[in-house]
Amino acid sequence: MTDRWLVLVIKLPAEPSRHRVAVWRELRKAGALSLGQGVWAMPDVPAFADGVRRAIELTERAGGQAVSLSAAGREPQDAGRFEVMFTAARSEDWAEFLSDCAKFDAELAKEIRIAKFTLAELEEEEQSLERLRRWHRDLTARDVFGAPEAALAGERLKECTAACEDYAERVFAALHHNDGEGA
Repeated sequence: MTDRWLVLVIKLPAEPSRHRVAVWRELRKAGALSLGQGVWAMPDVPAFADGVRRAIELTERAGGQAVSLSAAGREPQDAGRFEVMFTAARSEDWAEFLSDCAKFDAELAKEIRIAKFTLAELEEEEQSLERLRRWHRDLTARDVFGAPEAALAGERLKECTAACEDYAERVFAALHHNDGEGA
């Protein structure tokens, strides 16, 4: 998709460490690939612009320095190597997402097994599903080369959505049933 890369070189004061952690979190959230001590790379595409801007702002606010470089490989295979490294990092992200989908499914199955059909529990599960949706959207935006796990993740999100809809129907059926008993 791209043979141009954005390379960030970040230098921060050793203390307080919270600044280094904040920049690290921002770059990880943006999908940047850590190349070593304070050096990060990502495809030079618009999807990464906001995360880069925020990381640079955090760095400068902390009294650090940030250098942003546009890069291309010296050899034709260099861009391919970066793409492989970047896609491997996205595969790890998708694996974590799939693990959370499994946890979501297990949580719904437990609530059904113990017949916990309350609006409060439904709201909690809907919030968990919304978090999965946001995470999927964010991962999709930064998975510019298309990691192989992305398709399965999309299917799993659909399954989680269907499971939550089923749970919601059970909650409303239980509430309707309980309202009928009191009449």
